[in-house]
Amino acid sequence: MEATLSSKNQATIPKQVRQYLNLKPGDRFKFFLQPDGAVVILPKVKVSKLKGSVPKLDRPRPVSIEEMNAAIEAGAAERVRR
Repeated sequence: MEATLSSKNQATIPKQVRQYLNLKPGDRFKFFLQPDGAVVILPKVKVSKLKGSVPKLDRPRPVSIEEMNAAIEAGAAERVRR
């Protein structure tokens, strides 16, 4: 697939790419320049669309600050022992 840059510096995104990215008129997207010279195009996703995209953990209750601190201490102690 390819596109041509117009005299107004505009290009039309090929239909296959629009469909693949699920882009609709008015949607916004971002360009990311990669060190190898590649350019990545990703659609901007509303935060509300992300709801439910990460599975919930089977935890009976939230972890307390004290439990978090104890886990951090245990992890740090384990690193020192190695």
